[in-house]
Amino acid sequence: MAQKLVKLGLKRVKNTLYYIGKDGNVWAAPMARAGKKGGKAKKVADAGVKKESGYLYFLDKDGDVARAKMARGGKKKKKAAKKKKKAPKKKAKKKKKR
Repeated sequence: MAQKLVKLGLKRVKNTLYYIGKDGNVWAAPMARAGKKGGKAKKVADAGVKKESGYLYFLDKDGDVARAKMARGGKKKKKAAKKKKKAPKKKAKKKKKR
């Protein structure tokens, strides 16, 4: 479950990508769509969030900065059964014709 860090109440604009930058502030950039390139990002709000490793930071549906614990590790894979090695077959010697 995500926890809210900063209440900003930002109104989202359609076709815009919102993210929390390295500086801890909220940034917005136009999304690339069918033949159009994305635009330059602009700072939208000063959130002043200090990021910790192991968490995903995002702008939630209410326009507030939130974070969620990242899933790490996943499901363990089973080890494959080892195959028995077969002994190499000896080649039969060819007889010379006289």
